Amino acid sequence: MKSQRIKKLNEEIIESFSQEKLLLGHGRLDSKLMLIGEAPGAREIELRQPFVGQAGRHLDKFLEAVDIGRKDVYITNVVKYRPIKENKKTGRLSNRTPTKEEIDNFKGYLYEEVIIVNPKIVVTLGNIPLQALFNENLKIGEIHGALMKVQLWDRWYKVFPLYHPAAVIYRPELREVYLEDLFALKEIVDNI
Repeated sequence: MKSQRIKKLNEEIIESFSQEKLLLGHGRLDSKLMLIGEAPGAREIELRQPFVGQAGRHLDKFLEAVDIGRKDVYITNVVKYRPIKENKKTGRLSNRTPTKEEIDNFKGYLYEEVIIVNPKIVVTLGNIPLQALFNENLKIGEIHGALMKVQLWDRWYKVFPLYHPAAVIYRPELREVYLEDLFALKEIVDNI
């Protein structure tokens, strides 16, 4: 049932965004945990899997530290294609933060994806997924590691906000905070 529903949703996304290289959600549809990132990067689009670049390696290490296997979670992104910008000097493409319009274009799909997977806990990775779920300008630095609730259509979901794994790359001082938050998440997961 879930697999048929997610397949239908994915077909709708592909049809709506046929001009883009998309990366759809991956993982166990019966997972207790659903991780939501911002948008795929170049490596993710190339390999057709979420969180396989440098941030993904950090995520894997963190999940391993709290004994949560990647195979045991469902991972998706708010925006399903890579938002890019061009460096005027070099002509190279790089990732950029999704625009409000891009986020809004995918919000309905994201909500439906959460409802189909129906996890016990939704883990937001960074500001963008947090703001997309709550429709508010929440800041991860102010509420990371705090169990929250959000209503999506007629259902309530527990949400656990984490920093994006890439934050630790750019701000190594967050590593301990990130691990503390993960251990708090692990304790919650173990008790559901």
